[in-house]
Amino acid sequence: MRETEREPRPAPGRREAYRAFVPLTTRWSDNDIYGHMNNVVHYALFDSAVNGWLIAAGLLDIHRGARIGLVVETGCRYFAELAFPDPVTAGIRVGRLGTSSVRYEIGLFRGEAETAAAEGFFVHVYVDRDTRRPAPLDDRLRNRLLELTT
Repeated sequence: MRETEREPRPAPGRREAYRAFVPLTTRWSDNDIYGHMNNVVHYALFDSAVNGWLIAAGLLDIHRGARIGLVVETGCRYFAELAFPDPVTAGIRVGRLGTSSVRYEIGLFRGEAETAAAEGFFVHVYVDRDTRRPAPLDDRLRNRLLELTT
């Protein structure tokens, strides 16, 4: 595809497009040599936001739960820089809900900003903790995730 035929880059998402919000803290070590948050930190914040929400909602027991979510795909678009000591709020929504998988979509917002500085996703496949084979989402988890579905 030639440069002129490329689709336009999507605009950053807005806060109202997300269903749940988790406050996050940036750290001094999150900044790189260029003075902004290193790209890999965004992925750590995505993971912390979703798993923190699941734990707080009583939907994930990381030590004894029969099912765990394994990440099988990720992606991120960056729109504006974030840096320590920026306060960050992660917006969470569910883009797709399958039998044993969930596509979580996350927007990172600087403070009270209405547009995302970065937006990403990851897909969890829920598996049996011992066998690591896909396991259907239980009704309680599915019902709570339906509340986050766009």
